[in-house]
Amino acid sequence: MFSSIWSFVKRHKRKFLFTGAVVGGVYFLGRYAQKKVREIGEREAGEYISQARRQFHFESNQRTCNMTVLSMLPTLKEAIIHQLNSESLTALLKTKPANRLEIWEDLKIISFTRTIAAIYSTCMLVVLLRVKLNIIGGYLYLDNSAGGASANSMAPPDVQQQYLSSIQHLLGDGLTELITVVKRAVQNTFGEMSLKHSLSLTELEQQVSWVRAQVEGDSSSCSPRPLTWYMMADEESTLAEQACGLTENDVLTVKLLNETRDMLESPDFNTVLNTCLNRGFSRLLDNLAEFFRPPPGDSAPISAADSLVEVSLPLAKIIPIINGQINTVCSETPSLFVQDLLMIEQVKEFAANVYETFSVPQDLQK
Repeated sequence: MFSSIWSFVKRHKRKFLFTGAVVGGVYFLGRYAQKKVREIGEREAGEYISQARRQFHFESNQRTCNMTVLSMLPTLKEAIIHQLNSESLTALLKTKPANRLEIWEDLKIISFTRTIAAIYSTCMLVVLLRVKLNIIGGYLYLDNSAGGASANSMAPPDVQQQYLSSIQHLLGDGLTELITVVKRAVQNTFGEMSLKHSLSLTELEQQVSWVRAQVEGDSSSCSPRPLTWYMMADEESTLAEQACGLTENDVLTVKLLNETRDMLESPDFNTVLNTCLNRGFSRLLDNLAEFFRPPPGDSAPISAADSLVEVSLPLAKIIPIINGQINTVCSETPSLFVQDLLMIEQVKEFAANVYETFSVPQDLQK
């Protein structure tokens, strides 16, 4: 029996060798495939965990942005009121002075100027902090991903403090220049308008639009500066232009400031800022609309749309209304005005793009 089996094997030796090779190859190929599948799975799992970690860090950073905006609004409001103190004028009017008309004229200009300047500066604060904190947030994520090695940190604490302190330009010299430009535009628009002159909400909107056109640099503008100038100082005043030697932290800060300036000069930033401004001024008009309603005893009710053009108020009555709007615009509690700005979809998308740009290693961006 064994001799017959041996004879069978000898006759089919090549077939057995071929079959063995195939089976062995399939086995090793299967092992290799399993290894590759496992490596791919581990790599994808690692990428997923990394993306989830980055997303969590980004969302936490946005909450920080929102809280920072709210915490800085009282400071912004105080700076505006310090330069445009209408309260002293209203108190003076109560004494019935001889130059009452002159004081009313001053109050007219100051009231419109401070509310319009508040809208501009609040919108600028929202988008500027979004840029700054997402640049810092992106670099902090890279630092943490690298194990937080302080020697190679891209945003050490001292640099963060120095970089973020540049926001003071918007609250200081930038705000002063902005107020000057807005006040000039308000004077051009409302200066010759009588206190007895009546305006509908639609007409008031047109006047405010004319102020915006002058501030934002249309063909007849009285301001040659771009809006970004009020948010960051001129390059001549940056650390890079100082005569003294720069420390390593100074170099990192200059790098962050230059990257911020690049972001502020981008078309996307300009689009987002304009979106915020449009929303801000729209919210202002919504707030004012509450005062442009027919008297309660009016026997001929009109629609809300008709009230925009049919209900008018003398400028003297509009002044105290517009004067008080700064309390809503620069509210430290989340008012509808501030919530509108923080929740704008374009602002969120732009913030995500900034964070993505600075949270990915440069060698992966190429």
